[in-house]
Amino acid sequence: MKTVLRLLLLCVLAMFVASCASLGYYAQAAHGQISLLAEARPIDDWLADPVVNVKLKIKLAKAQEMRRFAARELGLPDNGSYKTYADLKRRYVLWNVVATPELSLKPLQWCFPIAGCVNYRGYYDREAAQEYGAELRHEGYDVQVAGVAAYSTLGWFNDPFLSTFMHYPDGELARLVFHELAHQVLYVQDDSQFNESFATAVEEAGVERWMLLQADPKMRVAYAVYEGRKHDFLALLLKYRKRLEANYARDVSDAEKRQQKAVIFQALKDEYQTLKVSWGGYRGYDRWFAAPLSNAHLASIATYHDLVPGFRALLARERTFPAFYAEVKKLAQLDKAERHRRLTEMAQSTVASSAR
Repeated sequence: MKTVLRLLLLCVLAMFVASCASLGYYAQAAHGQISLLAEARPIDDWLADPVVNVKLKIKLAKAQEMRRFAARELGLPDNGSYKTYADLKRRYVLWNVVATPELSLKPLQWCFPIAGCVNYRGYYDREAAQEYGAELRHEGYDVQVAGVAAYSTLGWFNDPFLSTFMHYPDGELARLVFHELAHQVLYVQDDSQFNESFATAVEEAGVERWMLLQADPKMRVAYAVYEGRKHDFLALLLKYRKRLEANYARDVSDAEKRQQKAVIFQALKDEYQTLKVSWGGYRGYDRWFAAPLSNAHLASIATYHDLVPGFRALLARERTFPAFYAEVKKLAQLDKAERHRRLTEMAQSTVASSAR
């Protein structure tokens, strides 16, 4: 009943601020969330069900361990989230639409009553997301429509484990859970870079501790290989993001910028093929290149990573997660520019100290 009342409250709030054209969007969001929660059952029920596949039971039991670890070792919220499981019978829980101008990496923003302004618009129906993406392309924007395996409701609801990510390797599953629970510790409206970098810092430090205390040597090696490939891939994207930024800042005609943009994206695709060879042919990121590349593909990369070094430096200074969270909450009280400045300064101080 409490869940339904919360959804109704969200809908009422949305209607007060939404135009008529937006009401359909909020309706699909509410319906999607209600449907998701309706599918969720306590993990203990799944484990006791004789019909449930043994492999899934093993994974769910491991997921329960991760959830307990998150609360015990990382100081993350010990509430009803990630204590249930839902089989959605689809690849993704929702699809996000990201859009940028043709010659800019600055993403469009959409503003919502609870989450504030964010750089994406999510849909529970793939076709609806693609239709909206097509509208934006028609208006001249670069667009990416990407499937999302998980998201956080910021503590408004009890987020379940989902079939969309339960197949992940153990280290990656732990990373995702720690990241999404971190959003329940702190979420600052209208500052996606702060929110996502904070959650990424928690996930990274959390998985490091998980691997140290829980994983066997084989799992540690597998995760190290996985993390190495991810690091290489992100470095590649950031490299070409900087090239695009430099191109768009040039004092030349739009036609010249447009031509160089095509050259840069082709170089990105070529270098990715070389990177795959160094990985022994690993194809895990091929799906990212499946659609024609655009600014929208690279628009959000910095959101998740630029401030992470500052958060990691702060965690190292405070030593414990509760003390770290307390300091992060103090930063959240500052204006956006000042909290970003302080995090950047902390990261630079750490680099300078290690160079001595």
